[in-house]
Amino acid sequence: MLISWQRGEQLAPPDLSRRERQILDALYRARRATAAEIREAMPQAPSYSAVRTLLRILEDKGHVRHEDDGTRYVYVPTIERDRAKRSALRHVLNTFFEGSATQAILALLHEDSKRLSAEDWNRLTEMIERARKKGA
Repeated sequence: MLISWQRGEQLAPPDLSRRERQILDALYRARRATAAEIREAMPQAPSYSAVRTLLRILEDKGHVRHEDDGTRYVYVPTIERDRAKRSALRHVLNTFFEGSATQAILALLHEDSKRLSAEDWNRLTEMIERARKKGA
């Protein structure tokens, strides 16, 4: 189980396939949806039965749950989107950047520096200054 930088907060492991992430993304956007609604929201959607199978797998992993709505199931995510984002980010940091947020930020800046506007640079500078003051 991953531990976030807020000591002791356990996050779900990032054990998701590309399709599972697409399903969760559709669910986070809709907040709750049927398998058919999720399928409609997916890029290059797999078959309906494949979506149902993936939803069952996500339920087994603890990422979604379903509620009975007459003859159909309505699915909802069990992990808050912000919490899932932190978990995914922590996984990327640990996998590709030796757990270093600084290395990740430098890589992003290297890739996107030409696309950043003066306003973006000012905002980043302000955020860094606030973080520096908060940590001091």
